[in-house]
Amino acid sequence: MKLSLSLSHRDCLTSVYSAKQVLENEAKVAQHQGIEMFSLMCKAGEAAFKQLMLSWPTVKHILVVCGKGNNGGDGFIVAKLAKQSGITVKVILLCDEQALSGDALRAFELMKQAVVPYSLDTSNQNTADTIQSFQGDVIVDAIFGIGFHGELPNTLRPIISAINHSSASVLSIDVPSGLCATTGSVSGDELAEQAVIADHCVTFIVLKQGLFTGQAGNFVGVITLAELTLGGAFKGQVASKHSIQAISTKQKLTKSYLPRRLNTSHKGNIGLLLAVGGNVGMPGAIRLASEAALRSGAGLLSVCCHHQNSALVFSGRAELIIAANNAEQLTKAKQLSKVKACLIGPGLGQDDWAMALCKLVLDDCNNNNKPLVIDADALHLLASMPKNAQHIDSAILTPHPKEASVLLRCDVAEIEKDRFSAVKQIAKKYGGICLLKGAGTLISDGENVVINTTGNPGMASGGMGDVLSGIIGALSMQIEDNFYATCIASYLHGRAADNIAKKHGQRGMLASDLFVEIQQLVNE
Repeated sequence: MKLSLSLSHRDCLTSVYSAKQVLENEAKVAQHQGIEMFSLMCKAGEAAFKQLMLSWPTVKHILVVCGKGNNGGDGFIVAKLAKQSGITVKVILLCDEQALSGDALRAFELMKQAVVPYSLDTSNQNTADTIQSFQGDVIVDAIFGIGFHGELPNTLRPIISAINHSSASVLSIDVPSGLCATTGSVSGDELAEQAVIADHCVTFIVLKQGLFTGQAGNFVGVITLAELTLGGAFKGQVASKHSIQAISTKQKLTKSYLPRRLNTSHKGNIGLLLAVGGNVGMPGAIRLASEAALRSGAGLLSVCCHHQNSALVFSGRAELIIAANNAEQLTKAKQLSKVKACLIGPGLGQDDWAMALCKLVLDDCNNNNKPLVIDADALHLLASMPKNAQHIDSAILTPHPKEASVLLRCDVAEIEKDRFSAVKQIAKKYGGICLLKGAGTLISDGENVVINTTGNPGMASGGMGDVLSGIIGALSMQIEDNFYATCIASYLHGRAADNIAKKHGQRGMLASDLFVEIQQLVNE
């Protein structure tokens, strides 16, 4: 049975779309609204030019690099409007004029009527040199639109590199050229040759899902949506199972997102979370996860760790309860019967001690439909189990791309090539919910996908994933819908790090720094 999003959570989600959905439906929706496609192209060019002036109000000299398709047509409109506004403008056309057709050709003719100077791409190296020597204010990227996918042609890599090495600012129209609007993937080894690195990207009609995950964060810059009077109608006529939450950190959680606690609430109402991990030499991970869970509202928290680590795990945090330290003792003491939810994996290891605990906890949660957060080493152990033991409907899996590749028995490159497909495959294969970590974290129940955009590069430090698993474990006891709980946990995790970055900067951020911020956020 698939989980449905809570009504309060739907209110904070915005639909996002694949390139295919937009390409197949924009003309139909435009026709239904009585809008001619060339008129839509003109609106797109006008929106891009408006954003150009808003972002760089003192701009005096621009270079517009255009491909042969409709994205190039948008660029021609921008060039025409710039010339009419008194801005010095030059256009580089990356094809022969004869290659233009349809609306792009009409836009090109309008640009020529405005007497905008342009040059044809007779040599990629000459074009790259021209771009590299450009001394103006802004380069407008209108090479590819949302139709781009696959490998960037080698002939264009010097041009993309020249744009990225220019001292000018960059405005990308709809999607930075070279970035897949559906997956957020790029091709190539050198960052400067993979895709245009934009300072600002103005995208049209609806948000494209690939702008918010995968490698997109390296290229999109600031994203602005221009609906072109068509966005509302498009969303009304074209359904999407993919959404984005928290586009701006100015968005705040409201009281309705977390259940109100009655004045008579006590720790037993919220329940006991069992955290399992901390094998020999690895006490820190389970301690971080446990303390994060307490700061996120867990009523009681019991830790099962290796006996050699007990002193380190429990030192200085008297609120933690010592559980039995192996599978046999947990069974004899019947401690799992008292547990409302479980978290397993941080620092667990992959030896016999770890496997015995993993089998016990997974079996108990599966049989009793208890929320179960599976992280880190426990994901590797799960992947090694027989197929009939892998599917757990109450599970919340939290892999990073390497762990996801283990779960799906593929390489990391395949995961990153299409993160949307990967997160859905994992949820379907193993049951429950999958949260695929990384820039633009994805959460899926196998059908729906929610993209979380809070968080920053300062989180690239040890222990951050352990803190996230602790937050998820705590919220799974307070919110009935595991999908909703996981989405909110991801939001809180990234938002806490964003708050710290604003105060102190990104570098040097520790996972434990998030605790105070998390407590404040769950009480907003």
